This record gives sequence, structure tokens and C-alpha cells, in this order.
Amino acid sequence: MTPPPFTEKSPDTRHTPEARAAAAARSTWVSVGVNLVLSALQIAVGVLAKSQALIADGLHSFSDLVADFVVLFANHHAHKDPDEGHPYGHQRFETAASLMLGLVLLGVGVGMVWSAVLKVQNPAALQQVHVAALWVALATLVLKELLFRYMLRVAKRVKSSMLVANAWHARADAASSLVVAIGIAGNLAGYTILDTIAALIVGLMVARTGWQFGWSALHDLMDSAVDASEVQAIGQTLRETPGVRGVHDVRTRKMGDMVVVDVHLEVDATLSVEAGHAIAVDARARVLQRHRVLDVMTHVDPWRRPDLDHAPQPLPPQPVPLAQPPHPAPAARR
Repeated sequence: MTPPPFTEKSPDTRHTPEARAAAAARSTWVSVGVNLVLSALQIAVGVLAKSQALIADGLHSFSDLVADFVVLFANHHAHKDPDEGHPYGHQRFETAASLMLGLVLLGVGVGMVWSAVLKVQNPAALQQVHVAALWVALATLVLKELLFRYMLRVAKRVKSSMLVANAWHARADAASSLVVAIGIAGNLAGYTILDTIAALIVGLMVARTGWQFGWSALHDLMDSAVDASEVQAIGQTLRETPGVRGVHDVRTRKMGDMVVVDVHLEVDATLSVEAGHAIAVDARARVLQRHRVLDVMTHVDPWRRPDLDHAPQPLPPQPVPLAQPPHPAPAARR
């Protein structure tokens, strides 16, 4: 018997491409506005107050602007419809954006570390900074933390790894601003080298964040599987489908922030091909509506009994050769 088609009264629309694109654009433009103001303020005050740490943090904020525009570019292209050259869609624009973001951060971080090392080698040239640098660093810390909390909330609501990466980028900025504030405070207290050491630490933090984002994006481009808990949840949805007797060989790979699934479904071996196909269609619909899955490729296997599942089938009976008629006895000689 063919199961009834799966329906859901109130599907979650937060994960639709339109909702994800709108949330990404809105949160990213907020980040653009904040980083534009902060980078200009930090660099200007850093130059006037003679604070290398504040200038480094301003350059870090400026790199956020580059990252934000990369995210906007990827968000625009990632949600284009599939075409002949991209039958799975363009979702991996997001993965490529995360890789580019990581490379930008890595380059900025290495540059800041190199500049700070050169300054540390000449401590006699270090100067005391102006107190205005401390107030700007504290204001930046507060704004960056608020920006991080806002962006992370949006990213989790729409389940976007690219937005999560950008949110944690803002948290790294908040942490770097804290280090800058401590360094500037130490400089004002008479330890002039602390401002340069703070700039060195900020550079290391930026480089580390860039490495993490780039490495994660590279793994996604190599078709790494999603985490085990998500694979288990997808498998559970498949097993709950009426008519599915078993599930095995569940394989996943990421396509941007979406997931592509290949799976073998076991159905009763006595069903017709049409009935088995209907069960597979129903299982696919359930997964697409409940999970962040782009497509499900199903293969239907026959199910018999658990003790005989996947066992070699007996050979068909061989035809019995026909008995040959007896030869007539030779005639007796007279």
C-alpha cells in the first residue's frame, strides 16, 4: 500500500533562500555601517594620540569592511537558480567567500605582527599615548560586542555558516579592542612598550581567526561530511517515514550552507516498483522540509527479514534434464 504524501502544517520559513538572503544582507549592512565609523575613528585618533595599538585595531576594523563586502557579494550570487553549468545551484559562493575572508584576515594579521615586531626591536622610539586613545578603545569594545551578539543571533536563526563566521569575526574584534585598551592603559601608566605589545597580540589574534575560517572553508570545498548529530537527525527522519524498513549508507556533503544527501532506503521486497518509489519520494519530502537539505538522492533496496538482510540470494533451480528413452533391445538371431 502506498503511504499518504507527507505534509506539514506550518513549515519553518526561516531557512528558505529568500529569508536567508534578506537576513544576511540586513545584518551585513549593519556591520558595514559600524565598521566604517569605527575604522575611521580609530585610525584618526590613533595617529593623533600616537597609539600603534589603536591604529592596528583600526586597520582590523577596515579589514572587516572588506569582509563585509565579500559576504554581500557572495550572498547575492549564492542564491541564484541552478543552471546548465551549475545543476546543484550556486551555494558554494558562500564557502568561497568564507575562504576569501579567512585569507584577508590572515594577511592583515601577519602584516600587523610584522609591524609590531619592528617597533619592539627599537624600544627607545616608543612614546606615551594620549588618554583619548583609551576612551576610543573602550567605546570600540562595547560596540563590537553588541555587533557580535546581534549578528550571531541572526546567523543562528537562519543557520548560515557564512554569517556565523562574520559574527565571530566581530567577536574577535571585540577581544582585540579589549587587548588594545589594556595596552593603552599600561602605556599611560608608564609602561610605554605595552601599547606595541598590544598591537602584536591583536595581529596574532587576527591571523589565527583568518586561519580557522580559511581551513574550515577548505574542508567544505573538499566535500567533508556535516557533523554526526545532523547526520543522525536526517537518518531519524528517514526511518520515521511510513514504509521505510531500514536506512544505511547515509552520505552527506555541504553545498554552501545547505546539505546534499545520498542514502539507501530499504522497503518491503514484495512491494511494486511504483510503491517503493512513492515511499522514497515521501522520505525525501520529509527531509527537505525538516532539515537544511538541498537535495536527497535515494536508492531503494529490498527488505526481507533482519536475519537475511543483504544475504546472498539462493540460485534459481536448475532445469532437470529429460530422461533418455531406453534403446530397443537387439533382435534375436534365428
